[in-house]
Amino acid sequence: MNKMTICRLSSLALAVQSGLIYAQSVPMAAAAVAPEKVDAVIVTGTRTTGLKAIDSPSPIQVLDISALEKTGQPDLIQALAQNLPSFTAQAFGGDTANLTLSAKLRGLSPNHTLVLINGKRRHTTANLAVLAGAYQGGAAADLSFIPVASIERIEVLQEGAAAQYGTDAIAGVVNIILKSNDEGGSVTVTGGQYFDGGKRSIDGTGRTADISASLGLKPFEKAFLTISAESKYHGFSDRGGIDPRVIAPANLASQPALVNFPGYPYVNHISGDASYHLNMVTANAGYDVGNDMAFYSIATYGNKKAKAFENYRTPNRMPAIYSAGFNPLEAVDEDDYGLTAGIKGKLGGWNWDASTVYGKDKAKISVLNSGNVSLFRDTGATPTEFHAGEFIASQWTNNLDVSREFGIGWKSPLTLALGLEQRTDTYEIGPGDAASRYKEGSQSFPGLSLTDAGKHRRTNVAGYVNAAGSPIEDLKLDAAARFENYSDFGKTTVGKLTSRYDFTPSFALRGTVSSGFRAPTLAEQYYSATNVAPTSAFVQLAPNSAGAKLVGVDGLKAERSTNLSLGMVMKPIAKMTATLDAYRIVIKSRIVGSGQLFGSGGVVNSPAVIAAIRANGNVLDPSVTQTGINIFSNAVDTKSTGAEFVMSYASNYGNFGRIDWTAAANYNKVEVTKINQAPPQLLPQKLLDLAAISTLETASPQYRINLGALWKIGAWTINLREAIYGPASSYASRNGGDYYETKITRKYITDIEISNQITKSISVSIGANNLFNQYPNKVNPQLLALRRAANDNGAVTLYPAFSPIGINGGYYYAKANYSF
Repeated sequence: MNKMTICRLSSLALAVQSGLIYAQSVPMAAAAVAPEKVDAVIVTGTRTTGLKAIDSPSPIQVLDISALEKTGQPDLIQALAQNLPSFTAQAFGGDTANLTLSAKLRGLSPNHTLVLINGKRRHTTANLAVLAGAYQGGAAADLSFIPVASIERIEVLQEGAAAQYGTDAIAGVVNIILKSNDEGGSVTVTGGQYFDGGKRSIDGTGRTADISASLGLKPFEKAFLTISAESKYHGFSDRGGIDPRVIAPANLASQPALVNFPGYPYVNHISGDASYHLNMVTANAGYDVGNDMAFYSIATYGNKKAKAFENYRTPNRMPAIYSAGFNPLEAVDEDDYGLTAGIKGKLGGWNWDASTVYGKDKAKISVLNSGNVSLFRDTGATPTEFHAGEFIASQWTNNLDVSREFGIGWKSPLTLALGLEQRTDTYEIGPGDAASRYKEGSQSFPGLSLTDAGKHRRTNVAGYVNAAGSPIEDLKLDAAARFENYSDFGKTTVGKLTSRYDFTPSFALRGTVSSGFRAPTLAEQYYSATNVAPTSAFVQLAPNSAGAKLVGVDGLKAERSTNLSLGMVMKPIAKMTATLDAYRIVIKSRIVGSGQLFGSGGVVNSPAVIAAIRANGNVLDPSVTQTGINIFSNAVDTKSTGAEFVMSYASNYGNFGRIDWTAAANYNKVEVTKINQAPPQLLPQKLLDLAAISTLETASPQYRINLGALWKIGAWTINLREAIYGPASSYASRNGGDYYETKITRKYITDIEISNQITKSISVSIGANNLFNQYPNKVNPQLLALRRAANDNGAVTLYPAFSPIGINGGYYYAKANYSF
């Protein structure tokens, strides 16, 4: 960013004197949070000490532990999604993405939101969401590895903050603040399941059992150690239809053993939740060394063992081993751990903080209940279980931050903060065993090939300066600039300017203008694998591979963004806070996944695609009828325009108890403003087809409204939430020819939890998410009919994967808590 640009940004920020506003009671499940929480002191979005959320010049929402726990499902992603209308959780994923679900803020990619723990950067997952859909390309921090029991509160900054925290904080920042108590603790047991789904060959109820605990210790004087642990099991769900292949008369005549498969004709379970067992532990420690110095440390570890069904294979695939056909399973054994160590203090009037953070995620991929057809045909034998490879991501971050207040004659002292950061990222793909990658490889997930495999590294050095203060009464100014130098993407400078003016004690305006720069993740740059179905095989090409060059793609470049926000805060009556905010986020050269680029079997095919597959060293299943590639590229420019409303009000009805009322809404519109022309090698195919464009523009709800009421009377608490999801839609095609739109109409989802405080230490609760068992609209009936007529296994998918309310219907639960 040059000086002229900074001056223009400054002028705009000073002119609007406005910004997004904070209202503490969070939307929907936010009813669990009392409005007086707006007085909480925050540490996100500002480096001014002692600043309260209600007075912040940036839009901060704070969720305390009670809001997170009252969502029913003990999962941090779902807890955030139910509390924040602009935070959308992935309900279902394809292939290995179903083993690591993700989330996004303000309709952008999961990669556009930065996750911090106690203000320190959290490492990302190694499991890239690669298949087409609203979360394609997501490789952000996996929030499911953070026990809810370990959290004191979460501060969500809902604006661009690249200049403050790092150039990938384009949509916002999620800062998880851990408990730091030196005594007491709690134990919570939860059990639940979906209302539907228990009548097929698998128990499709998604049965869930969770036990979590947190304990505060004082190992010695002036020290604390808070240990939290959680163990969770979640079973399969199945919401799929009948696979047309198993009822086709010709197939039944040639393969009569089809009817012997358990659960016939519901033999294909791909449309549903994965099953997983997740164990995790977190330790947060601190020690007051003395002489204005304190040591702190965080350690996290999690292990997830998960399995997801893949498409059913008919008996003619491997009759000697699976006489009635078989259901392959993709499985992951994932270890995720992080370690933070730091020391902070004061010296010569300066506050200083030096820290080092290391995190690593390793996902070992297996294929179960499968086989390698070519290996069996050539040798007479094949394993039925394979090690298909592994994905490994690590991040090592070192920080030095200093700050000091200076009296310069302003209404308040000027806070000056300076900092340095050094970061090293690695991403590694390990090959599968020899049997998994022989010719076309193991069924459902071919082993990662030797050409897929490799280890990649990036370093980054950054420095920032941040100044904040009040030159006059009621005016707050905050300015930041950040310089970054990437080993593979060079140098960049980004900036942020924020201002707020309080016209009266009950009315304020505030706003922000900022710029961002996001280098592609290493996974986006280097991920390579083959995605297969019974009748198709598509290779995910790494953008900088030799095969990618043959189709005219020569690596990725960084995204650049501009973020503008304007808003107001109103406190019209006592105990009520209301906010209305608008924002616009423009991203240039946005990295997105392509549509299906056909080499064979499509309405239009490109010979360059076949050449690229061969150059990449892939051997595809000879029995499939469609082949092609997918690839990430800087294909589009996008503009996201939206508005958010948040209101909270606390009322007291005497003997009839107290009710905390909340209302929140988010409107978000994403527009693709420019589409880069497909390289000549792919013409007349388009780099982004109609399906890929609709994934960006319309697959997320156009709006969401959350209404909440938390009624407390005596020992009883009733938490009622109503969520209204606006329409969403997406296009799909069987072969790149005709496209069909699937629409999800407006949906009303009711959540309720009823709790009783039996004793001072013991409470019990029962509740429901989606009380009335609502489902999304089904996939376009014309598309389903085409798939059925063509005996396409895709006809199993009855409900669209982009559904914001999931595909499983109502979830009912009970829990008990013991605090001490």
